Amino acid sequence: MAKRKDARVTVILECKGCIRTGVKKVSTGISRYITQKNRHNTPNQLELRKFCPCCSNHTIHREIKK
Repeated sequence: MAKRKDARVTVILECKGCIRTGVKKVSTGISRYITQKNRHNTPNQLELRKFCPCCSNHTIHREIKK
């Protein structure tokens, strides 16, 4: 039997502010969050405003490919 595709998938959200600016010379890394999205309701890339400890600010976190 064929497996059906689940509507829920796990995605990784990455801070776009850290990547663009290279925030600090001694950066601790890039902020990433793991969450789930419903593939049928949001077929495009997910963007959420979340807190980035590297930037010490709320920034846009965008879905990245695994």
